[in-house]
Amino acid sequence: MILHAVVADAPVAEWAAAHGATVVQLRLKHVTTAERVRAGRDTLAVVHRPVEVVMNDDVEAAVALGISVHLGQGDAGMERARRAGIGFGRSARTVEEARQAEAEGALYVGAGPVWATPSKADAGPAIGLDGLAAICAEVSIPVIAIGGVDAGNATWCVAAGAGGVAVIRAVVELPRLRAVLDSLLAPGAAAQG
Repeated sequence: MILHAVVADAPVAEWAAAHGATVVQLRLKHVTTAERVRAGRDTLAVVHRPVEVVMNDDVEAAVALGISVHLGQGDAGMERARRAGIGFGRSARTVEEARQAEAEGALYVGAGPVWATPSKADAGPAIGLDGLAAICAEVSIPVIAIGGVDAGNATWCVAAGAGGVAVIRAVVELPRLRAVLDSLLAPGAAAQG
């Protein structure tokens, strides 16, 4: 089960990787590509496979680091990522956006916000569990639920079909969140409800 931690620096990325994250996404707003590359190098020095490191929004930084990139609907760079041979994920709020992301070759879709979130002011209205379930039903690539997700509601996202969850504010809950997600994979978990 994918547990995607959205972080702003190498120390938090290292902590997240040690506490259950399977992906750490560097989200550095209002800095240059050079600064993102430096932060990426610092992160790659402390986060090792099997945990993946992904750069948020900046395809040039991702290319320089040789890592995947996450691109929102308004972010340029998908063609550049494909030409450079690096993987990319896409944000999606609708079934149509998710289908398009899959057709473009995205490795995953970050679907949301599932619930309202203060972490991203421009996230738009919440899509809810019904919107998440609709996206999950229409694509074959992993759908990662984001937006207001925490240890108390992550199982609802998985029940809606998500292949994992992404957290920003709830990064501090990673050990508990990892335990919740792992319990869903335990033998007999489906029978328990």
